Amino acid sequence: MPKNKFQEVIFTIIMVFFMVYAMICYNISLNVGGLNNSVFLSAFHELVIMGPIAFVLDFFIVSKLAFACANRMVDFRSCHPFSMILAISVASVAFMCPLMSLAATILFKNAGSQFISVWLQTTAFNFPMAFFWQLIYAGPIVRFIFRHIFPEKENAKEAAPNM
Repeated sequence: MPKNKFQEVIFTIIMVFFMVYAMICYNISLNVGGLNNSVFLSAFHELVIMGPIAFVLDFFIVSKLAFACANRMVDFRSCHPFSMILAISVASVAFMCPLMSLAATILFKNAGSQFISVWLQTTAFNFPMAFFWQLIYAGPIVRFIFRHIFPEKENAKEAAPNM
């Protein structure tokens, strides 16, 4: 979807917001024993910490790895666009979930000598939520928003040579 670095930055910022905020709400809910209204406000306090971490990881490391892995899963030249989006999304979650769970374990879990166990448990709890949230809600919502910020018609006009 993004056609240049500026668009990649915008897309990543939007995706980070939707994914990280939802995952923070999920983790706070797990910690307090359920979802309540205070979770939504509390999540913003962690978002200012976890959001930049997620952006740096995704923009500089994971997006390239996910794209390469997805390209091994499907042939981008001949596959349906949905297959390409699905492959990239799956690979992104596969890399981001353990990395963000690691960051959360370091910053918020006070794991001590049980660090590896707490990190693995955090990753295991987060993965199903991250996977389905990405595929069913965040991914489509972010692509919808992105398409309205950067309509394809404008991109096609910019790419067309001046005659």
